[in-house]
Amino acid sequence: MSEPVISEPVMNEPVTSDSAPPRPGSALPAAVPPAGYERTDPLVGVDQAVRHSEGLEGAASEHSGLGHDRSEYDGLAHHGLLESVQSLLTIVTVAVFVITFIVQPFRIPSGSMEQTLLVGDFLLVNKQALAPGGRLWSWLLPYERVKRGDIIVFHYPVDPAIHLVKRVVGLPGDKLHLERGLVFVNGEQLHEPYAIYGPSHPDVFRDSFPATRDGDPGIEPQWWIEMHRYVQNGELTVPAGRYFVMGDNRNDSQDSRYWGFVPRESIVGQPWIIYFSLRHAGGDERSVLPAEPEPQHGGQLGFVVNSLEDLARWDRSFRVVR
Repeated sequence: MSEPVISEPVMNEPVTSDSAPPRPGSALPAAVPPAGYERTDPLVGVDQAVRHSEGLEGAASEHSGLGHDRSEYDGLAHHGLLESVQSLLTIVTVAVFVITFIVQPFRIPSGSMEQTLLVGDFLLVNKQALAPGGRLWSWLLPYERVKRGDIIVFHYPVDPAIHLVKRVVGLPGDKLHLERGLVFVNGEQLHEPYAIYGPSHPDVFRDSFPATRDGDPGIEPQWWIEMHRYVQNGELTVPAGRYFVMGDNRNDSQDSRYWGFVPRESIVGQPWIIYFSLRHAGGDERSVLPAEPEPQHGGQLGFVVNSLEDLARWDRSFRVVR
């Protein structure tokens, strides 16, 4: 009989795991990187850190340059604003100078100067033509003396804040009177092709000036008292430094007959040119705007053209005043 074979049991080696502590004196197990982890060399990491630092410095440098450019842009914008303000101030200064010393715009509000000046005419008044000779500019700009027949703009003697425009009829020293509305100066009738005489009721004071016996409701009381001092033998003598003025529309003009003389210092200037003439100015809007628009030829464009034609007297634009 054969002998049974007895085998010794084989002991299994213990299996180490990450959670089990290593045995004393044994080598540390190699660390197993987690999934998706890429191992880098330490020197490579340092190089990347250096490059990252340089990138931040470059970005900071670029940001600093951007701020420098922004400062230059703000400076240029500020400089442009200053130039705009200087240009505006220059324009305003020139405009104020021109209006104060050279020309000034005015508008005709009444019909006392028809047909020479119409209601709605816009004028440029030459303030230097009749300026007093004692001014500083007399050596530079030519001045003219006020002549009979000149049209002048002046401060209304009764209310200096108001400007009026009339024609000069009597000069200092002249003796004048009216017969049936016609003007006689120093014994001779004036030739006045510009004067018109519209239909009106008879008026002794107006047509036979100076009529010291017959007054008029439109006379300034102060002038009615003062006028008698200058009347002798039925004629009015114009005192020194004063002018007698009348409107061209003789039967519809409040002028020197009703409020007196114009002082030399009250004269503002002489109308130079009509630069625009507005139709229907001061008229009744009910007669200007029809209840229903009339049919216009040419559609919308024709309506616009006709509206512009009705708006102004274009043929009077840039007409020299005489």
